[in-house]
Amino acid sequence: MKKGIHPENYRLVAFKDMSNEDVFITKSTVETKETITHEGVEYPVYKMEISRTSHPFYTGKSKLIDTAGRIDKFKNKYAKFSK
Repeated sequence: MKKGIHPENYRLVAFKDMSNEDVFITKSTVETKETITHEGVEYPVYKMEISRTSHPFYTGKSKLIDTAGRIDKFKNKYAKFSK
């Protein structure tokens, strides 16, 4: 491996899944401005929208998105312009 190309500022960071409030701790170099207390210890926190605990690939569950309702709403809104 080449020397001097890897970052040296690894530290413990809390990653928080905002969809299900799951928190896990790992080493990272990610820049953060907020902190969180997890199990009595304060960590810098990085907030995520999705993680291994909420992603459909890992959980086996998929979320149903109401696309039909949006399509019907669009058609009703612009039906007056069709002739």
